[in-house]
Amino acid sequence: MTVLEDRIAMAESDNTRELDEMFERLEKMPVPEGYKVEIVEGFVYMSPQRDTHWEIILDIVEQLRPKYPRKRLKSDVRIDYPGHLNGFATDVTAMVEGAKKTEAGHWRYEDVEFVAEVISKGTAANDYGPKKTAYATAEVPVYLIADPYQGRCFVYTNPKDGDYENRTPVDFGTDIDLTGTVVDLVLKTDDFPRD
Repeated sequence: MTVLEDRIAMAESDNTRELDEMFERLEKMPVPEGYKVEIVEGFVYMSPQRDTHWEIILDIVEQLRPKYPRKRLKSDVRIDYPGHLNGFATDVTAMVEGAKKTEAGHWRYEDVEFVAEVISKGTAANDYGPKKTAYATAEVPVYLIADPYQGRCFVYTNPKDGDYENRTPVDFGTDIDLTGTVVDLVLKTDDFPRD
C-alpha cells in the first residue's frame, strides 16, 4: 500500500466512524414517523414520505423484481458513499449478486449496480448535485432520477471521473430502455404519478 492509499483508507475510516456517530445520535432523536433521514456531505436531511414518492418507488421495485431477488433490492437502507460524510438512504438500490455486508453491518457501495431517487422538493438539489457526484465517484453503473414535478426521469450511465458521461431524459409515459446496461430491462413509466 502506498502512502497515498494509506491516507485515503484512513480518511475513509474516519468518515465511517463519524457517520456512525451521527447516525447513532439521530437514532436517539425523536424523528417523526414517515420521515427519511440521510446525511449528505455532513448535513442531515429529513424528508417526509409522500404518496407520489412511495408509488413511484414501489413501481420501480416491482418492475425490478423479475431480475433482482428481493434480498438484492434495498430501499431507505443506509449505504456510505465516497466523499465527505455521505450516508445515503437511497429510494431504490439494486445490489450485485453475492453482495455482503461489511463487518460493521453496512452494505458496500462497491456492490451497488443501480440507484433510483425520486425527487422531493426539499432535497432535489442533493439528488441532482452531490448525490449524483457520489454515485458517479462510486462508479454506480446506472443512476435514475424520477422527478414527479417535471413529469420526467433522467437516466445517468457510464460513470467516469466523478460524473456520468451519458444523461438521457425520459418523459413519464415513455419506456426507459435499460437493456444496454447492467440492469438489462425496460422500465415502464406509464403509472408514475405527478406532483
